[in-house]
Amino acid sequence: MPFWLMFFLVALLSLSLTGALRRYALARNLIDVPNIRSSHSAPTPRGGGVAIVLSFLAALPIFAANDLLPWHAMWSMLGAGTGVAVLGFLDDHGHIAARWRLLGHFIASVWALCWLGGMPVITMFNVEINLAWLGHVLAVLYLVWMLNLYNFMDGIDGIASVEAICVCLGACLLYWLGGFGSLIVAPLLLALAVAGFLYWNFPPARIFMGDAGSGFLGIILGMLSLQAAWVSSKLLWVWLILLGVFIVDATVTLLRRLLRGDKVYEAHRSHAYQFASRQFGRHLPVTLAVMAINLLWLLPLAACVVLLDIDGALALIVAYVPLVILAVRFHAGELEKA
Repeated sequence: MPFWLMFFLVALLSLSLTGALRRYALARNLIDVPNIRSSHSAPTPRGGGVAIVLSFLAALPIFAANDLLPWHAMWSMLGAGTGVAVLGFLDDHGHIAARWRLLGHFIASVWALCWLGGMPVITMFNVEINLAWLGHVLAVLYLVWMLNLYNFMDGIDGIASVEAICVCLGACLLYWLGGFGSLIVAPLLLALAVAGFLYWNFPPARIFMGDAGSGFLGIILGMLSLQAAWVSSKLLWVWLILLGVFIVDATVTLLRRLLRGDKVYEAHRSHAYQFASRQFGRHLPVTLAVMAINLLWLLPLAACVVLLDIDGALALIVAYVPLVILAVRFHAGELEKA
């Protein structure tokens, strides 16, 4: 079977599974009912992100068996992704205490890093830095934060799907232009799996991703960035730049809530994108704005790192400063006015 057809089938499988999961959610009454902390106004089925998980993970062994994906990368994503998705699926169906979810997130992150080799040597301002064991600890924290921030940012129709597709396809384009073609398979598979789901999730959404899908996307994207960093240090900066919208909004929001003394584990509606969606009265303009920022601002800066050999840390600062200003402009982390 031609491999282009395999990629197409991943998207088709995701599309079909999401429709089936929607029917399942409606039959089992797995519905997100709006409350005072919701960003949606109509009851909507949840749990559709399982389609992304199943279609992506099912393809990994096939591509690994044909030497198109390293086995260590396959096992890292299969093990960590499955664990996070199962934990999220159980939480979508009931409730798992935050401490047990967090423990599961750390276990999945350690599993991933054992297969990937931990944190590689990174280059910052033309200086090579080997953090040794501290780097591995920071890498675990990074994966746990990526997992959770993606869950936090999955709060309006289509935003998490659009972000994943833009980031993955942007990375694929830069891999191709920069001579890193061996890394293209996994992010391309993920983009296509998410694209099948996005058909159902594009504003106005007919099904939500749920914790199973958002947590899965967060840890897989984090793992793809670390896998790339082992090939070239500058590719880690590329991924961090491409993920800038989600990283900045989630981090600024968390820091401001921590400084105010809020219970950060409680649900809230104080991310910049949530304030923006209420200001515009719809989800679609915000989701499209995220796409535009990714394509018109972050992708060109990431391209400068790959193609013009601009220092990755410097490009990251240039990329993030306007995003921080934008997050503050849209009240990230502030209390919602009554």
